[in-house]
This record gives sequence, C-alpha cells and structure tokens, in this order.
Amino acid sequence: MSTNRERWKGILFVNIATLAWATNILIGRTVRNEVGPLVLTTGRYLVASFLFFMLLRKRSPAERKVGKDLPLLLGMAITGVVTFAPLLYYGLRFTTAVNGTLINGAGPLLTAVFAAILIHEPFSIRQTVGAVLALGGVGVLIGGVDLQILRTTQWNVGDLWIMLAVVFWALYSVLGRKVMRNRTALSATTISMWFGLPILLMASAFEVYTTPPLWSFRLLGVLVYLGVVPAAIGFLAWNKGVQILGAGGAMVFYNMLPLYGSLLGILLLREPFTWSHMVGGGCIVAGGLIAARR
Repeated sequence: MSTNRERWKGILFVNIATLAWATNILIGRTVRNEVGPLVLTTGRYLVASFLFFMLLRKRSPAERKVGKDLPLLLGMAITGVVTFAPLLYYGLRFTTAVNGTLINGAGPLLTAVFAAILIHEPFSIRQTVGAVLALGGVGVLIGGVDLQILRTTQWNVGDLWIMLAVVFWALYSVLGRKVMRNRTALSATTISMWFGLPILLMASAFEVYTTPPLWSFRLLGVLVYLGVVPAAIGFLAWNKGVQILGAGGAMVFYNMLPLYGSLLGILLLREPFTWSHMVGGGCIVAGGLIAARR
C-alpha cells in the first residue's frame, strides 16, 4: 500500500511540474519581444536560487556538501540549467508552437533510452507502450481532426534547436535520477542550479550588451513569477517525481505539458474546446499511467 501511495505522490509531483511549465510557456511567450532567452532564463534562476538557498540552509550540512556527486551535479547544471531553457526559447523564435510541442513529445522515449544505457534503468514494454500512446495523444491534441498537419508542417532550424533542448532535458532527468540515489531532490536541484547560474550570468551579460531588455515593472513581475513557480516549484517537484518514479516513468508525464497548455488556453484565452482535446488528453493521461505502473 505504501508503495502505491509513493507512486501516486510521484505522479502528483511531475504533474505539478508540467503544469508550472505550461504557465511558463504561456507567460514567456507574452514577453518574447521584451527580453532575450538568456536574460529571461537567468532572471528566473536568480529568484529560484535565492528561494532554494533559504530552504537548504535549514537542512543538515550533509545536504549542502557536493562530495563524490560533483560530476553528476555539474552534468545536471549544464544540461538542465544552462542549456535547456535558452535552447527552447531560442528555437521558438524560428519555429511554431505546433512543431515545438510535437518535438517535446519525443522526450519520454529519449529519456527511457538514455536511462537504459547510462544508468541501466529497466526499459520495459509497458513503458514503451505508455510513451508511444502519450506521444500519439500529443499528435491528436495538436493535429485535431485533420492529421494532415503532421505531413504539411514545415520544419526548420528552430526545430533542430528544440530537439537538442529535449535531448538535454532527457539527460538532465537521467542524471538527476542517479544523483538522487544519494541525496534529496532539494539538495540536487539547488546545487546543480548554483553551479549553472554563474555561466548564465556571464552569457546574459553579453546578451544585455547586444540586445538590451525593455525593463518595466511588468517584466520584473514576470521574472519573479517565473522564478517562483516554473523554476523553483517546477524543478523541485520534477526532481522529486523522478526520485520516486524513475527517469523514464516521470518523463512520460512530460507530455502533460501540451495538455495543460491547451487547457490554460481554453480557460485564460477562451480558445475553443474540441474533441481533439478530449481524445488527445485522454491518450496522454492513459499513457502516463500505463508507463508509471509497476
């Protein structure tokens, strides 16, 4: 019973993360002409790092020590903190949201493969079926009634950047799974973010020099929100979910992101609700639950 309860907790955590990241896409899109991807990423991680510092300083000294996990934590910093978000934001400047969401749908399969190769995590038939079903749900959710969109979509260089971002996120999830065998999700998330932040600060300084942001109280408010919800809550909940479900089991629920994005569009932007939302969303949820079961 306790094992089932833990698994449901893991499912809850990864869904909190994907919901938080869906709001990130919605809000980040509104400020894409006001601030560059590096400054946007750095600003939110500055806020999140401060929050994590306040939480971690109350924990035992052992959680703040790097120790033998240094290579893994550095790997998490490079893949999930430094590269993923800037590559995603940069790619969306050249491609469409349809393309970007479809490419993100490949993340669970990539994560399962990396987890099997790098940390020998079981790559089961159930996990594969769940990932493929969820990916099909993404296609229905985006393509709607006319799946011709999948054949007529124009692919461009932005798609390559987003595909690279998804590869890095899959690697981040696998590295997080391995490092959290020895430490808590809070410790792994905080230290990897601290390691990545100096690199982002230097890169964003160059971006400010070449493309100055249009500073305003609204933009500052956006940065605070992105730091608290998508960065702090999202990363912490995701890593906690990975710790419970495994990298592959958690990554299947990454496909909930386009579903939550669609629901937010319906609720906040009054976009139409169609049968494709019901069918596609059902496939995504079912695929996640199938993959997460033991």
